[in-house]
Amino acid sequence: MHITQVELQRERIPLAFRDYCAHLLPELNKCRRANWYLPWHCEEERVAWTKCQYDDYQRRMKILDKRKKLQDQQQAAGLEAD
Repeated sequence: MHITQVELQRERIPLAFRDYCAHLLPELNKCRRANWYLPWHCEEERVAWTKCQYDDYQRRMKILDKRKKLQDQQQAAGLEAD
């Protein structure tokens, strides 16, 4: 994360959105407020935030897969030792 807790509080970013991509939200929210939340404005900021969310999800799923494979290997090794 490239943003401090103080900055998140100052920008009033809700706790639910304080994740790996929180550094992109202040700019997106400023653009949205400046353009009255019109969907065709702020497209670059929105796409950047959405892509960051997707990439973070992919990263977390890879970590989960590695953990599951390791756990399966440990269980298989434990069964073979018995």
